[in-house]
Amino acid sequence: MNAIITVVGQDSKGIIAKVSAKCAEAGANILEISQSILKEYFAMIMLVELDNLKGDFAAFATAMQKSGKENGVDIRVMHEDIFNSMHRI
Repeated sequence: MNAIITVVGQDSKGIIAKVSAKCAEAGANILEISQSILKEYFAMIMLVELDNLKGDFAAFATAMQKSGKENGVDIRVMHEDIFNSMHRI
């Protein structure tokens, strides 16, 4: 199972490192990552594999969102199938 993680917020040092560390801690494997900085704003999207996730998906999504709040960014985790369905015309 794969998921899409989005991260948006004010740019600061270490955002990618913190999000990546949280993924690794949970057993999520980063497959692809894209990020950009627009002036002082940071935006990132990640495709992660959750086959070896420690715990359930909902707990992972909640933990990532909490980590984002603690670090001043908005982190959202969405199952890849839902993400794809939302973006089909």
